[in-house]
Amino acid sequence: MEIFTIFFNTILYQPLFNVLILFYEYLPGKDFGVAIIALTFLVKILLYPLGFKATILQKSLNELQPKIKEIQEKYKGNRQKQAMETIALYKAENVNPFTGFFVSLIQIPILIALFWVSWGGFSPEKLANLYNFVPNPGLINPFFLGVLNLSQPSGFLAILAGISQFLQTKMITPKIAKDSAGKPRLKTPDFSQMMQKQMLYLFPIFTIFILLKLPSAVGLYWLATSVFSIIQQYFILKKYA
Repeated sequence: MEIFTIFFNTILYQPLFNVLILFYEYLPGKDFGVAIIALTFLVKILLYPLGFKATILQKSLNELQPKIKEIQEKYKGNRQKQAMETIALYKAENVNPFTGFFVSLIQIPILIALFWVSWGGFSPEKLANLYNFVPNPGLINPFFLGVLNLSQPSGFLAILAGISQFLQTKMITPKIAKDSAGKPRLKTPDFSQMMQKQMLYLFPIFTIFILLKLPSAVGLYWLATSVFSIIQQYFILKKYA
């Protein structure tokens, strides 16, 4: 556990924290909110290959949903045959559904580090983590654009983050197949549809409730991440539609 903590602090937290302070010091206005947005944008650029791969994978999985539904209907009541045919379909289409899991797993430590950076950036003792070549700003001004105090919770920012989370998830949620009358082909939603619906609505609500209790610096980071992800997904899906 101690080795993991040292690795996390040395490889992830400290570099991100120092870049955040550099942005705060050298970007016009010395605005901590602008520094958080700039840091989030930088990380999204660095992680673009992973984001691109995850988006393309999700698009491929969405396109396979009608065929998967056919398999479920054809082998209804035979779970083993459904699983075998689904795996064969993934293999034939050269799609590995577990790739998305590993892509997300790689990004989790970085996201956690960004979370701690945006949350604890105001504390003076945190400035002890600065490298020698990074100037110590002393007291950090917590106001974003001179209006929003990022050291305090913000309901407005929490709601915006929840809405952006909903839009981000909505973009990659497959549409339910319907017949000529406009009714769902499957009268009873399968497990994947139920999970997708929960992710679409419950996760944004959960996000809002969490951010209502945290410094709005975290909400700003969350909002910036979602907005950049929406823009990234839009251009990727548009190009490969």
